[in-house]
Amino acid sequence: MQLRRFIISTQNQVCNTPAMETTGEEETKLIQLGIEEEGGGKERDLLSDEEGMILDKSDDTSDDEGEIEAEIQRLEEQLSINAFDYNCHVDLIKLLRQEGKLHRLRKARLKMSELFPLTEELWLDWLKDEIKLAEDVPERERMYELFEKAVKDYICPDIWLEYAQYSIGGMGSPGGIEKVRTLFERGLSAVGLHMVKGAALWEAYREFELAIMSSLQPVPGDVVTPEQQELLNTQLERINSLFRRQLSVPLMDMDATYEEYSEWTEGAVPKMVSQSYKRSLQQMEIIKPFEEALLLAEAPKLAEYQSYIDCEVKDGDPARIQIIFERALVENCLVPDLWEKYTTYLDRHLKLKDVVLSAHERAVRNCPWTMTLWKNYLLALERHSTDHSTVAYTFEKSLHAGFVQATDYVEIWHTYLDYLRRRVDFSKEWSKELDELRGAFSRSLEYLKDIEDRFSGSEDLSCTIMQIWARIEALHCRNMQKARELWDSIMTKGKAKYANMWLEYYNLERSYGDSLHCRKALHRAVQYTSDYPEHVCEVLLTFERVEGTLEDWDSALLKTESKLSRVSEQRARTAEKEANQVKHEEVKAEERRRVKANKKTLKKSHKSKYTAEKRKAEKDDIYEASELPLKRHCGDGDPEGVETEAGQFGLEEPHHKDIGNFGAANRNQQVQPEATRIKHEATQDKWQDNCSVFISNLAFTLQNPEEQLGTIFQTCGTVKQVRPIFSGHGTFRGYCYVQFQDPLAVAEALKLDRQELEGRPMFVSPCIDKKKNQDFKVFKYSPSLEKHKIFISGLPYTCTQQQLEELFKPHGTIKATRLVTNRSGKPKGLAYVEFANEAQASQAVLKMDGMDVQNYTISVAISNPPGRKMETTSGKQYKSMPPQQTHGARGRSRTQIALLPRSLHRQLVPESTAANGTRLEPLTVTQNKPMSNEDFAQMLRKK
Repeated sequence: MQLRRFIISTQNQVCNTPAMETTGEEETKLIQLGIEEEGGGKERDLLSDEEGMILDKSDDTSDDEGEIEAEIQRLEEQLSINAFDYNCHVDLIKLLRQEGKLHRLRKARLKMSELFPLTEELWLDWLKDEIKLAEDVPERERMYELFEKAVKDYICPDIWLEYAQYSIGGMGSPGGIEKVRTLFERGLSAVGLHMVKGAALWEAYREFELAIMSSLQPVPGDVVTPEQQELLNTQLERINSLFRRQLSVPLMDMDATYEEYSEWTEGAVPKMVSQSYKRSLQQMEIIKPFEEALLLAEAPKLAEYQSYIDCEVKDGDPARIQIIFERALVENCLVPDLWEKYTTYLDRHLKLKDVVLSAHERAVRNCPWTMTLWKNYLLALERHSTDHSTVAYTFEKSLHAGFVQATDYVEIWHTYLDYLRRRVDFSKEWSKELDELRGAFSRSLEYLKDIEDRFSGSEDLSCTIMQIWARIEALHCRNMQKARELWDSIMTKGKAKYANMWLEYYNLERSYGDSLHCRKALHRAVQYTSDYPEHVCEVLLTFERVEGTLEDWDSALLKTESKLSRVSEQRARTAEKEANQVKHEEVKAEERRRVKANKKTLKKSHKSKYTAEKRKAEKDDIYEASELPLKRHCGDGDPEGVETEAGQFGLEEPHHKDIGNFGAANRNQQVQPEATRIKHEATQDKWQDNCSVFISNLAFTLQNPEEQLGTIFQTCGTVKQVRPIFSGHGTFRGYCYVQFQDPLAVAEALKLDRQELEGRPMFVSPCIDKKKNQDFKVFKYSPSLEKHKIFISGLPYTCTQQQLEELFKPHGTIKATRLVTNRSGKPKGLAYVEFANEAQASQAVLKMDGMDVQNYTISVAISNPPGRKMETTSGKQYKSMPPQQTHGARGRSRTQIALLPRSLHRQLVPESTAANGTRLEPLTVTQNKPMSNEDFAQMLRKK
């Protein structure tokens, strides 16, 4: 209602006159605005509310102002050094606004707005400060320009609402009402779909129209003319249309708007409006959970916005998708991926020039360090036929954006050079655009040379640009001389050792040059190539077969044989060096294993010796503590043969029974492993390896492996036994053995290798003891260089064997293909293709290396698998590791610490040597009589 009263009062004014007329009011206004004379001119400084209306010129205030002024000067000096310090800009604006330095505040804000998009808070502060001073028409026009600049940075409902309310104050001018309506319509197009804040702009627009209708109402008692009635009807239709449009958009508090519309129409809501309102409610129910998630989440809410965007993209409404992107970017303006996703959507679906280019411009202003955003911006400018000066200016700005990688500069130069090339009309012998293109190529090489110095360690960046330039000169300009100069520069930059570079140059000469330069290029390639010399030698000989004379053939043959001979010698020396290194590493590993085994054996022997001595000491303690004479029968040393006199005195013999049980337990522990070993050997004698296969890679969750595997392998022959392997806890370990009645069934069983069982390929291999057959190798592929076979990496994981054959079939006769998979059978993106001869494999490498297959860039090379490490060296066998320590039936004891005081431990007699040099075993010192309680007490006192 306040807005309506303000509109009515403004409508009744003939012109926009100042509100303060008297001299006293003018003086008060001057004080409020802080106008003062400085240096012969007038500077208006805006004072904050906290400072009051009267300047305090006390000494304390002067000191504070001096410190603030010093801080302001420091910030200004810092910005003169680094203009891209965002926080420094914000601090300077805050201090200047606090001190009311309007002139300097304007300059600071303008400088920051040129470099960065301002946030909603910074814009609202700026606009409110300027609104207080804008009274005359020129200043109001400047305010409109400032508002237009503000609404371009971000899509903010509060700024649009402030803009609309300010424009209402100037509608007294001719055409002012239509300007306000146009502005409201622009605001609704920008933020009218904002589910949380959009309703405020709708209501402001409706209040504006209601105020206009109130001013059109006739005075009571007057007769309404037809013109007035027509104006009233038109205004009523406008308000009715606003209600209908707002109720068709899902917004917060829709029910209140619907009730207001019902009251306004006195309950006669049209059926079409009700249906539209219900559809909006349904739409709001769908997106309401996302709004609630945004309300509960903490900034920057990126994950919640991503989910919201995905939901809107599925719905497919471009306006709603745009507004949710804009809302997300307000809180995530420094996320390059979000800007890239937004601009890509606009490029592909909306395609409106003003909207698309505005989004691209804001993207590079927020994230200037991201090369992809600049690249997409240049492409968008070209796509929408922007003038050349704008594209060139944008490209120059991108070079000063400060990319983090050297390759980013190469990519942005490629984008701009591609744009310049598309502008050239090559049908003309000379044109201004062609000169500009060549100048840009030359400048790019110099620029990238400086970039290489800045990014230390980066590779040659200008190579790809020179290749493109050479192709353009050869293909479009027919200037092979320039193309050869460029290729000479490429080879002198360290690229001469790569065969693919020479072959690309040869193909260029083959297409646009002559045979003489083709032959020279191939001879130089044979001389300098170090990675794949066989390829260039084969290409040279093929070339001479087709076009050369006998002398050319002899010269090429001599050169290639000499080159291949040197390469073979060099590779042999390298292989010998690597073999010696591997052998040295194996010897060192063997030495480490031997030392570790010796340490373990020595430790075990010391532990066994200590345990035996400890048990002996404990037995002595038992016998001495009884204080009874014992009679020992030597016999075979069985503890059960011990006789005592305790029974004569009616005493029990718990100690002797415990000793007997302990001995029986020891006998059981010694006999049980022996029985198990005998049983295991008996089972091994029955098991026949020549009739068996080993199955691995089975699922641990297999319920009944014996029955399932028996059913699968009974088609191969009569299954005699299926032996699955289980862990100590009874769980299946994923592998088993299958024995057949007939050895011929093994060959049929091996054909079931890689057959799937419950979603996993089972591996079927011969059952061979590798300890007895050390020469047996399960790995059936050659680990050496295979010149007729190629290795492909980077393939899509969805690539099938048939697609692989179709891909490489044009380059020769394919003998075999193999896709590399992991244990679960899923492809790893690797493959081998075997051709009929080496020439076909080399041709496939040259043609297919670096090709894009289903958006994947593949790498193709001659197959040269790495050598496999052997477990044993030639002529040497690794020593067997010492047997692991066995424990009793109850496992390892919780502690092995003797629960006796140190003072009671038996002291061992030091080792001594007899006269003949033989070593005497250490003896245990025993006491002649048992110790009394007094003896124990004296021993503890000494301790």
